[in-house]
Amino acid sequence: MTADDYFAIQNLIYSYCHRIDRGDFAGVGELFTHAAIIVPAATEPVRGAQAIQEMYAKFTRRYPDGNTPKTAHVTSNLSIEADGQDAARSQAYFLVHQATAALALQPIIGGRYFDRFARVGGAWRFAERRIEIDLMGNLSAHMLQQLGSETQRS
Repeated sequence: MTADDYFAIQNLIYSYCHRIDRGDFAGVGELFTHAAIIVPAATEPVRGAQAIQEMYAKFTRRYPDGNTPKTAHVTSNLSIEADGQDAARSQAYFLVHQATAALALQPIIGGRYFDRFARVGGAWRFAERRIEIDLMGNLSAHMLQQLGSETQRS
C-alpha cells in the first residue's frame, strides 16, 4: 500500500464524518454505493446508496435551521492495513458530540468502525462498515428512533 492509497482511504473515512454532520444523507449513501453497513439497530446489513440514505434519514434527527443533526463526528486512532493489492481494512474509534438549543455540548455516542475497502475503477471505495457501539449518552436530541439497550457494550 502506497502513501497515496493510505491517504485516499483516510480521506474516504473522514468524508463520512463531514457528510453526516452536514445532514447530507444522500452523500453518505453515495460513499457506500459498493458497500454494506452493519449496525446494531438493523437485523441485516444495509446495502447500497439508496438503502443507506434511507436508513440515516429514518434514524437521525435533522434540525430545520440548517437541516443538519447538529453533530460533530470525530474519528481517531485510525489504523489502515493492506488486505491484498486492491483491498484494505481499517479500524478506528469514533465519538459523536452534539449541541442544540436545548442540549448543551456533550458527547452522545462512541464506539468503533471496522471498515473494508476495495479499489473500484482505480479509486478506493467502502466495501463494508461494521459499527460497534461502546458508549451511549443522551441520544434524545439525535435519534428519531431509540436504539435498543442491547447495542450498548459493557
